[in-house]
Amino acid sequence: MTGGGDCPGLNAVIRAVTKTAIYQYGLEVFGIEDGFMGLVQNRIHPLSANDVSNILTLGGTILGTHNKCDPTRYPVTDSDGNTEFKDVSDRCMDHIKHHELDAIIVIGGDGTMSGAANFVRKGVNCIGVPKTIDNDLEGSDITFGFSTACMVATEALDRIHTTAASHHRAMIVEVMGRNAGWLALHSGVASGSDIILLPEIPYDIDKVCQAVLNRSKHGKRFSILCVSEGTKPKGGELVVDHIDPNSPDPIRLGGVGKVVATDIEKRTGIETRTTVLGHVQRGGTPVPADRVLATEFGHAALQALMQGKENRLIVMQGRTVTDVDLLSAEGKQRIVKLDNPILQAARDVGTSFGD
Repeated sequence: MTGGGDCPGLNAVIRAVTKTAIYQYGLEVFGIEDGFMGLVQNRIHPLSANDVSNILTLGGTILGTHNKCDPTRYPVTDSDGNTEFKDVSDRCMDHIKHHELDAIIVIGGDGTMSGAANFVRKGVNCIGVPKTIDNDLEGSDITFGFSTACMVATEALDRIHTTAASHHRAMIVEVMGRNAGWLALHSGVASGSDIILLPEIPYDIDKVCQAVLNRSKHGKRFSILCVSEGTKPKGGELVVDHIDPNSPDPIRLGGVGKVVATDIEKRTGIETRTTVLGHVQRGGTPVPADRVLATEFGHAALQALMQGKENRLIVMQGRTVTDVDLLSAEGKQRIVKLDNPILQAARDVGTSFGD
């Protein structure tokens, strides 16, 4: 099952799990469509080796995904059009028993793992595989999908660079990441961004503007800013694009890049433009690093299951693929710490973090 937002490498995991299960152990494999929604609606079908052939390089997921379905809070509409939220976990359990599923390989981020934890408590053996372009799942140093998203963001920043230089502007690229700044930090450093704004470091707009002006005074007539969607000013609030009441994670961030651009232009007089990358960071063919990592994770998930392990989360710690208690990641988010060596290296070469 794949849950949450899509990302490059999901199909590589599905392929690794399915082919290892069939070729090495003679197991029967089922695919659950559209995350927990497929479990609620009993959209579960067998997967053969042929079904997962030639999908290693494909972005997205052949099983589909869903980032709004929480079986413990499922919207049910009556004949009068009134909607109320009900716990339909028992319905999911009936479907699991009907298909005689011995375990579920759950591929997703922190929200999906929290959903899996509900079924762990009901006696279902869930093996988690961490997936998120935000790289924010507790317990794993890296998640597949992050490297591809970082490449996309870095390339966008590189392209923005030439436009900024030509027009003598300050140019902002807003990247994803929610409340974790990994994507902004890595793509910002990789692209040589002059200013990087992270959720972990609330920015002082006066210092951001001063950094832009200082570059101008030293003959550098443009500035590149990589801004994480979850950043906010000191003493200020997050910029929320909209609220989705039907989602387990209702707050949708977005728009902080425009806020920062408006403030810079108003305070410095320097023309400032914003590009919001949005979902382009999620799509497309996974880079080789994500294909390899996803294959390792999928294989390790099946191996853990066959070793008799229960309710484990496959993680990368250092350079080693291992596993930890799946419940250990529930409700937690891995964020950038202020003593991170990449952050310190960026400071030492003159990058501003607006603080």
